Amino acid sequence: MLTFLHILLTGLFGALWDGVTAFSLGAYGGVRVVNGDHCSGIVEVNLLEQWGTVCDHGWDLRAANVVCMELGCGFAESTSHNAEFGLGSGVIALNSVQCTGHESSLIHCGLSLNKNSLCSHENVASVKCTGLLFQPRLSLLSPQSVFSSGESVRFYCNIMQLNRVSDVHLYKHEIATPLVTQRADPTQIRVDLTLSDVETFYQGSYSCQYSVTGGFPSQRISSPPSNFINITVVDLLTPQLWYNTSPEAPLGSVVKGQSFNITCSTLQHYPGGSFQLRLVRSNGTVRQSLPALSHAVTFTFPDAQSSNEGYYYCLYRVQLGGRTFVSRESQPLPIAVRDPDPVLSPMVISWLVSGVTFVVAVIIIFIVAKVVCNKEKKPSELERETRTCKFPCPSQGCMIFPRKPPVYVSSKQACFCYRCGQHLCCCIS
Repeated sequence: MLTFLHILLTGLFGALWDGVTAFSLGAYGGVRVVNGDHCSGIVEVNLLEQWGTVCDHGWDLRAANVVCMELGCGFAESTSHNAEFGLGSGVIALNSVQCTGHESSLIHCGLSLNKNSLCSHENVASVKCTGLLFQPRLSLLSPQSVFSSGESVRFYCNIMQLNRVSDVHLYKHEIATPLVTQRADPTQIRVDLTLSDVETFYQGSYSCQYSVTGGFPSQRISSPPSNFINITVVDLLTPQLWYNTSPEAPLGSVVKGQSFNITCSTLQHYPGGSFQLRLVRSNGTVRQSLPALSHAVTFTFPDAQSSNEGYYYCLYRVQLGGRTFVSRESQPLPIAVRDPDPVLSPMVISWLVSGVTFVVAVIIIFIVAKVVCNKEKKPSELERETRTCKFPCPSQGCMIFPRKPPVYVSSKQACFCYRCGQHLCCCIS
């Protein structure tokens, strides 16, 4: 018994010494599995450029996890004993392995070389790994990839059936944190990932990944990223509207017969867009459109008429990805068409009329005064004939011609004249 223990301890210390020496010389060449698939089978390690098996003394899920991670096969589902994958062959390279489960490679675990060991090919270590997580496939529920601001975008992420709960994530390109995460049931192979109330920030390329948790100790592994899908988010802002015309036109109006321009402008410009100008007037609505070659477009009206009077509205329209997007209409722009002002203003005309009236009145007064003066200075023929009063006069058959004022022959006589036949008779009053 003592001899057996002596041999065992001697072999153990010798193995540890040999292991330290071999690994310090860079003798470790990696790990592989045989007699199974690329992620399950008998474990073999490469030491000193020679492949050998590992004795299953102390072999557990921690060590199996390290092997699976080193192989890129996920994590260990189970460890196998009693030659589940057949008998080992060749040399038995390691007698035992001690791992915590967090090592990135088997070289970082506690290893002992197989020297004077009682391990046989029936007691070799083997492992079953979850295997590689296959690349998922991302698709859009909508046939179009262009969306309007405020809409929802639904993606589908197709994953492999893992028979375990997994988390499915939606990533935007160059953003490390997932925008959407959904829990998938063990039998679920397609997961709905929805972006709600999208804005222009969400425009870009998207991919999905899924991750599973397992192993001992528990750890999470993720699949490769899926294919990328690009989406466009259109946010059409309300356009601005203004007009230009001759400077003499009053605010909010244009002069009839003159030209005026109406300009529509927006901050965001998309290829293939157009501006639509809508005129609302009392007898109907008139629309006209121009292609948006830049951020603004100008509608020209060379000859303003009453038909151009009304309320103008502007909107921006664009077709992208098989869809038509229309902005809100601008605020109304009222425009009135007025007749041109006369050559002389009303005030000038009033002054002219007043002046002409004054001149005419002065002329009339002058003429009347002149006539009156002439009458007083030059008596008529009647006055000359009646300077001497003749009497008596017949009192019948005569027409009375009163003189107003009476013709005075002297300061004490006044005559009134009568016509009697062909004779003129005057009497003293």
